[in-house]
Amino acid sequence: MKPSKMHSFLRHATVCAALSSIGFAAQAADLAAGKAKAETVCAACHGKDGNTPIDPSYPKLAGQYRDFLERALLDYKSGARKNAIMAGQVQPLSRADIENLAAYYASLPGSLRVKR
Repeated sequence: MKPSKMHSFLRHATVCAALSSIGFAAQAADLAAGKAKAETVCAACHGKDGNTPIDPSYPKLAGQYRDFLERALLDYKSGARKNAIMAGQVQPLSRADIENLAAYYASLPGSLRVKR
């Protein structure tokens, strides 16, 4: 193989390997565990379906991007994102709990709509 073709092949193989590992990590979450945790930790404020929060200022979680939800929860836990209620809710959550919750809510149909 010519050096330029070898370089292209290696770059392609590296990208494919990286994408497959991301896909594997995305499948590693346990939706049933996320649902169980959501029922005990999140549903009282965000609604059992993740679309019916008890207050209009509380976000709808269903259908949100998984990585967004994970980052938000991790930021509440670290204190990078400030909210007294959420800070207290996320402190007992493990990294696996956060991943499972984010995957669960991302798997639900969201009711967010863009008005045109």
